[in-house]
Amino acid sequence: MKIAIVGGTGTFGRALARRLHGLGYEVFVGSRDATRGRERALELGVDGGSNEEAVKAADLVVLATRSSAALDTARSLVDAIGETPVLSVASDLAFTDAGVLPGREQGSLAEELSEIVRAPVASGLQSLSAAHLVAPDPPDEDALVCGDDARAKEQALELAGRLVAGRAIDAGPLANSRALEAMTAVILNVNRTYSVTAGIRLTGFP
Repeated sequence: MKIAIVGGTGTFGRALARRLHGLGYEVFVGSRDATRGRERALELGVDGGSNEEAVKAADLVVLATRSSAALDTARSLVDAIGETPVLSVASDLAFTDAGVLPGREQGSLAEELSEIVRAPVASGLQSLSAAHLVAPDPPDEDALVCGDDARAKEQALELAGRLVAGRAIDAGPLANSRALEAMTAVILNVNRTYSVTAGIRLTGFP
């Protein structure tokens, strides 16, 4: 599977690219600046260039930009992405004196993304940290994925299952991205309070 990581020069994008490359995936790191994309990709041992180059001929597009840039980036890539399934991993957050809060009272970033692109959209990996992805061993946690399109969700679940030592879990329709994105705020507050890098593990599975 060829994975295009749009915004792949950021902290999470680089960590994801490194892990996926180590797992044997064909990875292309994209950036708004093609030169920067090629430089970061060279460091990671993968292909790199512009975001437009990244999504060309990809089997799955991972939108890993900062949440503030995700929608504008998607708008600029509508034609380049076409019908290729997209995995949204970002969370819209508000950083306040009281702590990290969900950035939206209604809807989710992934749902708005699905209204911009023609491609099917899945949402997931919001509970995974870059620190865990670059560790030698996969994190002992689960990865949650949601979506309305079966093909996009299946590809996202396959990828998620390779990233963690736990399970890739189908968390239902795309509307549940509201909860997954908000969970990032919960985890960041826990990390700050207890000086840890927390993850998610669901109980009750056989």
